[in-house]
Amino acid sequence: MRLVTLTLNPAIDQTVALDALNPGSVHRARSVWADAGGKGVNVACCLADWGLPVSVTGVLGQDNAAPFAQLLAAKGIDDRFVRIPGETRTNLKLLDAASGDTTDINLPGLEFGPSTVEAVWAVLVDLTGPGSLAVLAGSLPRSLGPDAYARLTAELKRRGTRVVLDASGPALAAALAAGRDGLPDAIKPNRHELEEWAKRPLPTFADVLDAARECQRAGVALVCVSLGAEGALFVASEGALRALPPPTRVASTVGAGDALVAGLVAGLHDDLSLPDLARRALAFAAGKLSRTGANLPGRAEVEAIAAEICVEEIS
Repeated sequence: MRLVTLTLNPAIDQTVALDALNPGSVHRARSVWADAGGKGVNVACCLADWGLPVSVTGVLGQDNAAPFAQLLAAKGIDDRFVRIPGETRTNLKLLDAASGDTTDINLPGLEFGPSTVEAVWAVLVDLTGPGSLAVLAGSLPRSLGPDAYARLTAELKRRGTRVVLDASGPALAAALAAGRDGLPDAIKPNRHELEEWAKRPLPTFADVLDAARECQRAGVALVCVSLGAEGALFVASEGALRALPPPTRVASTVGAGDALVAGLVAGLHDDLSLPDLARRALAFAAGKLSRTGANLPGRAEVEAIAAEICVEEIS
């Protein structure tokens, strides 16, 4: 099975570690580092750490593309990004060392026209087809309409490609409003993103479950809702499960959701049962929490984490 991730709005993530984040105060940073990233890039990095061959595409600014090229080469990832003039955006992440929480400040990305979109589509056509799996992840540039993922999903599915979508807001709403033949095969919203789509608060687990089941009944084969420290919810035709992580030392929460998506993809790649897929997905996320950047521990450690994950069937 060929795996490819799409990142239309990548970023260099500059993380500043603080003793504690106190809004309105002057802070002295413990440390600072930068990671080439973006959701699809992060997913690909975790898949590569697991040992799966993966290709990446999307749009990079050629003026600061070197960190991406270096990262992808180091991970052995097939770099199929389209380069255009300009700089890829830099996002700021403030890591509160006391709580492990991260505050994100995301900047606007590159803007580009139809010719760049056509170039990216040409790469996707080359990389996908029957039996392949594509991950469409992250925010959309302002130059693209909110239906961009919906249109790409429909085209990819016509090519026999399964699609995993990790998007939010209008982009997610547009994708889920597509006809049944154009819906993504799997989605991974968090609670807030699911609330945005449902247009109502989801304060309880039962509320989250109801909204996830709405998505699944609409035609999305697998719905995974990330719930942070409360684990994740998995809803599919064979049932609903809640997976709870073991106690985990948190080095950084940055990219944990992307690792969860990578675990889903790795599980789909191996055609795992829903309980085993839930364990693998959550083990990827928990393993990444112990690392900074989009990095997994070794396969044996991830498998050990998976064995400790409690999976509860929901009637």
